Amino acid sequence: MDTLLHFVGLILHIDKSLGDFIHTYGGWVYAVLFLIVFCETGLVVFPFLPGDSLLFIGGAFAATHEMDLGALIVLLLVAAVAGNTVNYWIGRAIGPKVFDTNIPVLERFLDRAALQKTHNFYERHGGKTIVIARFVPVVRTFAPFVAGASAMNATRFQLFNILGAAIWVLFLVLLGYFFGNIPFIRQYLNVIVLVGIGAAIVPIALGALWKVSRRGSKV
Repeated sequence: MDTLLHFVGLILHIDKSLGDFIHTYGGWVYAVLFLIVFCETGLVVFPFLPGDSLLFIGGAFAATHEMDLGALIVLLLVAAVAGNTVNYWIGRAIGPKVFDTNIPVLERFLDRAALQKTHNFYERHGGKTIVIARFVPVVRTFAPFVAGASAMNATRFQLFNILGAAIWVLFLVLLGYFFGNIPFIRQYLNVIVLVGIGAAIVPIALGALWKVSRRGSKV
């Protein structure tokens, strides 16, 4: 039981304990990293799993030759693309059925007009939304599901899915590879990640506020 709890603890905090995991389980680290990234991007019930920091730390360990850089990048890229793809098709299968339900209790909480608006939004801005969402925790878990539920074109989704995954994986893994072993960065990794999240969210929030203000001025 203690061994199982230790294993689960390593997985949930693998971004902080990746070194211990490598030393304890060796090559299994690749399978676990694949599973974590796939679940975080592919299943809406796992938005709490580490993403950005995990890629960064993985790159840092690749720089010390404890992991293979090429294998790490390919593995994470496949996991990220596959996860979003599964999430999209789950949304595509479940979303419309949920909004088409005639169950009285659910009718109070569902808004078919909202689904149509979401569909229209993804048709206009879905591509950049899928790419930008890669860098925003929690949002990247839900974005592909919403894209599927709102019936975003599958080919268009896949194009931006692959593009977003490539930018996300390459940027963070290589950032970790070249800078992850600098003591200052290691010490303040959480702060750096939060700053990065802020840099991604602030432009989106400002854009949304601008549209709201313009819409209000026209009323």
